[in-house]
Formats: sequence, C-alpha cells, structure tokens
Amino acid sequence: MSLINSRFIGTPAAHAIDIAQLRADLKGQVITPEDDDYEAVRTGLSREVVRRPALIVRPLDAVDVSHVVLLARETGMELAIRSGGHSLSGFSTLDGGIVLDLSHMKNLEIDIEGRTAWADAGLTAGEYTAVTAEYGLATGFGDTASVGIGGLATGGGIGYLVRKHGLTADNVLAARVVTADGEIRFVDAEHHPDLFWAIRGGGSNFGIVTHFKFQLHEVDTIVGGILILPAEPAIIAAFAASAEAAPDELSTIVRILPAPPMPFIPAEYYGQTILLATMVYAGDVEEGLRVVAPFRQLAEPIADMIGPMPYPAIYWPEDPDVHMVTSLRSKFIDRVDERTAQIMLDHVRASSAGLSVAEFRVLGGAMARVPAAATAFAHRSSRVIVSFMVHYEDRDEAPIHTAWAANAAAALDQGAGVYVNFMGDEGEARVHDAYPNLIWERLAAVKAKYDPTNFFNRNQNIAPEAK
Repeated sequence: MSLINSRFIGTPAAHAIDIAQLRADLKGQVITPEDDDYEAVRTGLSREVVRRPALIVRPLDAVDVSHVVLLARETGMELAIRSGGHSLSGFSTLDGGIVLDLSHMKNLEIDIEGRTAWADAGLTAGEYTAVTAEYGLATGFGDTASVGIGGLATGGGIGYLVRKHGLTADNVLAARVVTADGEIRFVDAEHHPDLFWAIRGGGSNFGIVTHFKFQLHEVDTIVGGILILPAEPAIIAAFAASAEAAPDELSTIVRILPAPPMPFIPAEYYGQTILLATMVYAGDVEEGLRVVAPFRQLAEPIADMIGPMPYPAIYWPEDPDVHMVTSLRSKFIDRVDERTAQIMLDHVRASSAGLSVAEFRVLGGAMARVPAAATAFAHRSSRVIVSFMVHYEDRDEAPIHTAWAANAAAALDQGAGVYVNFMGDEGEARVHDAYPNLIWERLAAVKAKYDPTNFFNRNQNIAPEAK
C-alpha cells in the first residue's frame, strides 16, 4: 500500500493518504513525487513559480473535485487550484500540499439555438473560442489563448469583446461550484443568488467553479489585427481618444514597447519604442473598415495588419518553448492624455529589462452599462485600465522589475482601484482596492456563509465577515 507520510507534508501525524485507494475513488489522475511524470507536471503548474506539491490531482468532474476538497479538509493539507496557471502570484501551485489541476476537464456543450454553452473550467480561452467559432459564436475572454477560463471568468474578464458584450463574468448565466464543505452547488440568479453574485468578479474565494454556463454571441468574421504606429505622446493620446469615441463594437488593447525583431516590423524600427495596437471590431465588416480607417490616419503606420479575419485568429501565437516570468502593476485611470502618454514612454525607455511594456485598454460600452451592484466586479465606471509589465526569464531579477512596474504605476496620479486578475502579491490593501467599500462587505458576508474558516485562501483573499 502506497502512503504519503503526513510528517513529510506537515499535516497532523494521525493522517496519511492511501494513494491506491485515492486512485480507485477518483476518475481522474493522481500524481505523486514517486511517479515518472511528476517533474514535468509540477513545472507546468504555474507560469510564475515552480514549487513541489506533495500531491497533484487532475479531476475529471465535480465529484472528483468534491472528493479532493474533503480530503484536504480531513488531512489539513493546504489546497491550490489550477485552471490555466497564469496566476501572477503563483497561487496555482504550492510546496507540500495538494494541487487540484483542472486542466483535464475539457468538456464543452453548445446549445446553438439557445446561444449558450456549458464549459468545464479546465478549458482555455483559445480552446473554447476555437470550438464555438465553428458555429459563428463566441464568448468574450481575455487577450491570451492559454489563459484558463476559470480564473479569468471569476475575476471579471477584460478582453477583445468587452465594449461590445461586457466582461466575461457578465456572460456567466449559471455555474456549478464545489464549496468548502464539499457540496456541489448549482448556482444562478435563483439558486444561491448570493454565491452567484460573488463568483462573478470575486475570484476563487468562495469555492471551486467546475462548470460555467456562458452566453454566446454571434461573432464570426471580425475586422481586427495589429496596427503599429510611432510612439509619440500626441499619437498615443489621440489613439486613446479615438478608441473611447468609437462604437461599442470596437475594443482595443494598446501596448507601448520596444519594437521586437518580428517579420512584419521593418528592421530599422527594431528596438525603437512603438505603439502596437490590437483591434477587434465585432460587427458588420464594411462598417468595421470605416471605423478603423481614422486610426490609420493618426500617423504613417509602421505596420498595418488590420482587416477581415475569423475571430479566433486574433489570439497571438504562443511559443510553448518560451517560459517567461511577469512582473506587473495595474490600475484603473480616468484618461490617457499626452502627459500620461509621456509617463508611459519615459518608464518603458528607462527600464533595464529586455521587454518592458506599458499597456492600456479603453473601457466603457457594454461593461459600463451593467448596474454596479449586479456582480462583484467593482469598477464599472472606470474608463481605462493601464498596466506596466516586464517579461523576463531570470526569477532572481523579480525585485528589480517589480519595483520598476510599481514605480511606473504610481507615477500616474489619477484614477483609483485595481483589476483583481492583474494583481500579483501586493498586500491586503490592494485587495481592498479591487473590492472597495460595500462590495468588500458584501463579499465578506458571502465568504462567511460558504467558507467560514477561509479554507480557500490561496487567492487575492477576502476574509470571512467577523461574527
């Protein structure tokens, strides 16, 4: 009989896990340090950190998840939840405890006539989008194909369709949630409405969402792609103003960065600071071409790859052999004017890293029209989200790059609040910035009801309301 000795993993001495029995009880996969694939699996659990869990479980359904939750409670072992592994704080893995890796939960059931989809939480944004696109349908996620839909949706979801169709969380119609007592709960506007409210923006504080029911929208051929312009303060500010004035069908993500050596960028621009905009017009193609035309006239484009394309093509290809760490600081601001643009440029140019980026996304549209109290996402009226980020390989450089990102964000003396999905390990005060005032109080009350012992604490944590 194979046992994990509790003294090794720091749990009460009376407890040990019978691995053979656990494997018999679960439909999914159980991986221990003695297994041949353990090293490969554990190093892929997080983009940011590599740790050594005592046990990795890859469930196949909510029953498996419930079993592992109860096991963790019984043994006193700490539990980490992984969907896509993009947590900036490395919450998706840990040393010595159990990692519940949802990445093998990939089922997707589409109701074409009803325009809805039931999706397992282990799907990535790219996987989901590729399947729904076969029917000319989409749900808006983020800007990266490999991000897991679980963490993205529970934190909010600000991506390429945010102005047209709102946050990802706005398109969650129902969910199955395994709460801290191991119960599998169906939640929607009528069933556990308080929990349904909390999981749409409140993160992973309240349970493990194993399945989402999403709204689908007709999104087939879009007008989209990349437009690269010179990075000058007046051009950056004009781009932001034009993006805010554009129809809701247009969502944009703008990055200010040194031009990388890529085939669509002329070699003479390599290393020069550029404005790289990813644009998506989700509507009539001819109208979309008219809407994006003024952006081309802001300056002579360095590269222009805007045109009709299938929606999934907007996701930037990712190199699986590149393993970068990210330092990031983000905040909501009121405007991108020339002064703000100059601050972005100055900090990008002053960075010692190989790749430093100042990014902004103009918001508004459908996201802003949802009532402020409808979900736990607290920043409906915010006009722009800006992020300073560094991508690098040597983890020892983290303090340098984290300080750069924090200083750059602090230099923008406007706006308030932070998007929880763009937070690293920034302290309790910053979590309050993500959930201010009455939102925090309401979330703490829901936490006390469904997780009174703060069992789910590897997250941007909201403590249970004191009784």
